[in-house]
Amino acid sequence: MTATVGNTGISIDALSRLDRHLLERYIQPEKIAGCLTLISRRGDIAHLSAMGSMDRERGKPMATDTIFRFYSMTKPITSVALMQLHEQGMFQLTDPVSRFIPQWRDLQAMADPDGPVTDTCPPARPMSMRDVLSHQSGLTYGFMEVMGAGLERAYNQAGVYSAGAMKGRDLQSMIDRLAELPLKFSPGDRWNYGVSTDVCGYLVQTISGQRLDEYLKKHIFEPLGMVDTAFDVPAEKLNRFAANYERGPDKQLRLLDDPATSHYAEPQTFFSGGGGLVSTAQDYHRFCQMLLSGGELDGQRLLGPKTIELMTMNHLPNGEDLSQRALGGFSETANDGVGFGLGFAMIVDIPRTQNVGSIGEYYWGGAASTIFWIDPLEDMIVMFLTQFMPSGTFNFRGQIKQILYPGLVD
Repeated sequence: MTATVGNTGISIDALSRLDRHLLERYIQPEKIAGCLTLISRRGDIAHLSAMGSMDRERGKPMATDTIFRFYSMTKPITSVALMQLHEQGMFQLTDPVSRFIPQWRDLQAMADPDGPVTDTCPPARPMSMRDVLSHQSGLTYGFMEVMGAGLERAYNQAGVYSAGAMKGRDLQSMIDRLAELPLKFSPGDRWNYGVSTDVCGYLVQTISGQRLDEYLKKHIFEPLGMVDTAFDVPAEKLNRFAANYERGPDKQLRLLDDPATSHYAEPQTFFSGGGGLVSTAQDYHRFCQMLLSGGELDGQRLLGPKTIELMTMNHLPNGEDLSQRALGGFSETANDGVGFGLGFAMIVDIPRTQNVGSIGEYYWGGAASTIFWIDPLEDMIVMFLTQFMPSGTFNFRGQIKQILYPGLVD
C-alpha cells in the first residue's frame, strides 16, 4: 500500500522525488539559488519544503517565511479586487473602459499589429471591462520590444511602464501616456499579454475611491490574514526578503536585485496591479484557498462562488485556446490547450498541453519564475517559489506536474 501524507492522498514517495529533482537538477548545479514548494490538498498542507539559499551573497538559507517578488502573480489579486466591485453592481463586464477613463474614448487601433504605429484606424468596438480582465484589450508590454514590435518601442519611448523604474510615478501617469498611443489591435480581436491588469488596478482606484494599495489591504489582505503581502518591504522585514537572480550570458547565476538596495525596500507611489506585490508562501496560499473554497476562508467572504466560476471560465471567443488567439512571444503560460478567463489561465484541453493535469485547473506565474495553480477537481493547490529571471528559462510547472500528479493515489 502506498504511504501518503495524512488524508491528502498524496504519495510520500512522489513528494520526495520532487524535492530530489529540484535539488539535483537545479539547486546543486546552481541553476537557481533556492526554492520553496507548497502543496495542499483537501484543505491540508501536504508538503512545505524550503531548499537552497534565499540570499547566496549573505549565506542565508531559504526559509518558509521568505518574502518573494511575486511580479505577475499580483494579477489574480487585482482581478479579484475588480470583481468584488462587479459584485456590488458598480460596472458590467460589457461596459466600455472609457466610462471610467474618459480620455480613452477616442483610442485608435493599429491597422496591422506589427506595422507602423502611425497607421491606425478606429477600433471595431470600444475596449470593455472584460477585455482588460482577459488581456483582449489591445494593450501590450514595452519590454517585448526585443521582438522588434513598433508599438512596444513606442511604449518605452513614452515611458508607459517599466518594472522597478517608476519612482515618483503613479497609475494616473500610465493612463495619461497610454491615451496618446494606439491599441495593438481592435479590442476582442486577439489576446496579448500587457498592462491590462495595471489598468484594472487603476479601475479599482477610480471605482472604489481608494488608492489601490489601501483597497487591497482593507478588502483582501486583512480579511485573509495576508500579513506579509504589500507593494514594499518594510525595514523590519528586509531580513526575510530574498535576493533576485538572473542567468548571465555564460549561463551562470548572478545577482540581479539585492534585497538591501532593492526599490522594494522603499515606499512606492506606483502601485502595479499587474506586477508590484511581494508576498510569502503562506500568504498567497491563503488567497488560493479562498478561491478554492468558493470565495470564503475562515468566515471571511471575499467573492461569491458563481463569480469565481465566471472568472475561471474560458473567455476566449468560440472556446479557442491561446495557440489560436495569442499575439507576441511571451506570457506566463504555454498556449496549447490553455484558455484565459478574468485574471487566470486555465486548462481546457489536456492532450494539447502534453502533460498530466485536470480540465479546469487555473493558474498564473511571475517574472521571477514563481508559479501557482489551483486544481478544483483534485481539491489541490500547488505553489513553487524562487527568484530567478527570466521566467521562461526552465519549465518548472511542467516538471512539477509530471512528478506530482502520479502521486495522487487517493
